[in-house]
Amino acid sequence: MTEGNFVDYIKLHLKSGNGGKGSAHLRREKYIPKGGPDGGDGGRGGHVIFKANKDLWTLFHLKFKRHIKATHGEHGSKQTSTGADGEDQYIEVPLGTVFRDTDTNEVIKEMTEHDEEYIVVEGGMGGKGNAHFKSSTNQTPRFAQPGIPGQEKDITLELKLLADVGLVGFPNAGKSTLLSVITAAKPKIANYEFTTLKPNLGIVQYRDYKTFVVADIPGIIEGAAEGKGLGYRFLRHIERNSTLLFLIPADAPSVKEQYEILLDELRRYNPELLDKSRVIAISKADLLDDELKTELAEEIEDAFDGIPHVFISSVAQQGLQPLKDLLWKTLNEDKHKVEN
Repeated sequence: MTEGNFVDYIKLHLKSGNGGKGSAHLRREKYIPKGGPDGGDGGRGGHVIFKANKDLWTLFHLKFKRHIKATHGEHGSKQTSTGADGEDQYIEVPLGTVFRDTDTNEVIKEMTEHDEEYIVVEGGMGGKGNAHFKSSTNQTPRFAQPGIPGQEKDITLELKLLADVGLVGFPNAGKSTLLSVITAAKPKIANYEFTTLKPNLGIVQYRDYKTFVVADIPGIIEGAAEGKGLGYRFLRHIERNSTLLFLIPADAPSVKEQYEILLDELRRYNPELLDKSRVIAISKADLLDDELKTELAEEIEDAFDGIPHVFISSVAQQGLQPLKDLLWKTLNEDKHKVEN
């Protein structure tokens, strides 16, 4: 998935189909001069339905299709024939898609199960034909119901990626490089800030054919709350991650200070993010000799109050298996907490 193809926010205008009119037909056949009412019902208008698809990772397929309409129900006809229902319009969305009413900003639904369906706007009901209204006192009703008009609604879709681990760090901390070496993902890598402009996903192949998913979130900087850098645009994806992996480069002026800035920006965006499990990876560890590594490890022990950490180097392929082991252990501990 390339950056240009990743779309995680989109607005749609939806319209369901009108219900068909009921028929006011009177039966007229040879030798049956007074056949009475035989008008059929109109068909239901088509619904607009969201359907979750686990094979989709982006809303890109909706980028150039902002107006979606279902077809109208057909009118009833003679011999109590009911008109055909309008064709439903299905909109496939990735798992983790939240949709809200654009006018009120109210959350309507979140799609989390594969093949889950939800009717966003219902088609109008078809009108009843005159055959429904005959009685002993009104044997020849010459009227039928009109169909009910369809609904219109403006919907905003937001995609929150469903990943096990979310990478959190400053720009140029090595997140994309790490993702490229522990997964088959091919994110853009360059020696300048904000190389990653859209989230990237990768699947980590663990021991015994086990896997877990890692999301590389574009870098956070101090002041993101005020809109600096890329602001908070992509932090919604972290909300669905089970564990947060803080990536801090070994050559940072202060590992503790960088960690606290990142933590503060997450807190200002959504305090609930601080309840997630955390792991700290000190990247670019190949720049450290054993003495510096020992000193930094002692500093981390004092500063991070028992949060698990590991030294890694994506370029030198150092510490990657211990990192996978630590992430897998943390993910399974979280799973047991939820089950209990």
